[in-house]
Amino acid sequence: MRWTIRWWYRYAMLLLPIAVVECAPVRDRPPPMRSTLSRLPTPAELAELWVDPGDVKGRDLLYGAGGATLAPDPNARYEFVSEKFGILSYSRGYTVKDPRGLKWSVKLGPEAQPEVVASRLIWAAGYHQLPAYYVEHWQLFRDGKGTPQPGARFRPKLPRVKKRDTWSWQQNPFVGTRPFSGLIVLMLMLDNWDMTTANNAIYDLREEREGARQWYMVQDVGASFSRLRGRWIDGARGEVEAFARQGFIESVNGGRVEFAWPAPHRDLTQNITADDVHWIAEKLARLSSDQWDDAIRAGGYTGEQARLLRRTLDARIAQALRP
Repeated sequence: MRWTIRWWYRYAMLLLPIAVVECAPVRDRPPPMRSTLSRLPTPAELAELWVDPGDVKGRDLLYGAGGATLAPDPNARYEFVSEKFGILSYSRGYTVKDPRGLKWSVKLGPEAQPEVVASRLIWAAGYHQLPAYYVEHWQLFRDGKGTPQPGARFRPKLPRVKKRDTWSWQQNPFVGTRPFSGLIVLMLMLDNWDMTTANNAIYDLREEREGARQWYMVQDVGASFSRLRGRWIDGARGEVEAFARQGFIESVNGGRVEFAWPAPHRDLTQNITADDVHWIAEKLARLSSDQWDDAIRAGGYTGEQARLLRRTLDARIAQALRP
């Protein structure tokens, strides 16, 4: 049965490029940008998206929102629970259970490393994120047999948070606020070209955390640090060298910013100002050199790739801070 499902899955993936080409013009016509509120959000409502991180130098960017105590043990026995299938999902993955009984969502492939680093930087800027870790080597146990696995993103399935819905970039309660505009700029800075409603999540919390009982979250950010997508074709994934070659800000005229950003997402940038760009860049500029190194190391990047990623991000922040 398992092989039958896999055969149909692979057959469907062969047909997917045809479906993407057919549907691309529809995706290029997003709804107009507008707030779903008739007023600006209150501070309590805004806290559902963003909270002031305060002294960001106190944030642990090696272990992120979950801290060291929740980090998965690479030497633990991870029991197979289920395999991820989905025609529209790029990355393979599993649900596994560790010896503590905690279930994990595991993502394999080129999105795993960039997702962890991007998540660290989004969290450092004050936006909500779930714990996420990169595990370079681990074993999957299935029917009593352990199989070595490549590096993967591990995200715990925590009982205190529950995904309720998705939310749209074009229409949400935060359109028109500085934190929402700053979040868009941050996605551009990281080259997260896969900005779709399906990749945004609303989570209900069992108790108030960071000033809110629900979080609006940019969740699947594995397309970060890659070549941008074009009008018809998706961008690359996990290509730091391509990320380094991409432009960021093309020009600033009368406070209006033009970005080197793919056509399908140009609607999101039409009202972005130089003040919005400076606001989010200033948040990241507060991070220490050690924090930057920790965030990149958290994604398993080493050597020249780590240095290239750091240089590119440093250059983009410096560009954003110019008057």
